[in-house]
Amino acid sequence: MKRSVKTQLFASQAPLEWAVIANGQLSTAQIPINAEGHVVEGGIEAQARQTMNNFKHTIESAELSMADVTQVLIYVTHRDQLPVFNKVYAEYFEAPFPNRAVMIVAGLAREEMLCEIIAYAAVPWAA
Repeated sequence: MKRSVKTQLFASQAPLEWAVIANGQLSTAQIPINAEGHVVEGGIEAQARQTMNNFKHTIESAELSMADVTQVLIYVTHRDQLPVFNKVYAEYFEAPFPNRAVMIVAGLAREEMLCEIIAYAAVPWAA
């Protein structure tokens, strides 16, 4: 059975949940939007930080910790953004780190977005 994770993130009009739990795993996708639903300004560092803050909030809303994260897929719109994203990302994790992959993409759902992540976490209490 699938259940949604209730968060304090912006309530999107799109047909989506910020995170769902099923089969002992949390699945989530996070973007650099603030509480009003606007993409934050300030370039890749500000957007990476907002995305990771939204992600951490979602993980904690599911009664998990960042140590439970098993995989992260990172999307950025330019290769030169990756070192900055990596710097911010490193502030949220300790070893052993989640498995991860990075994709350089031509664009994301909102033109002003520079990054997005998809992530999975183990949910021990739901297994």
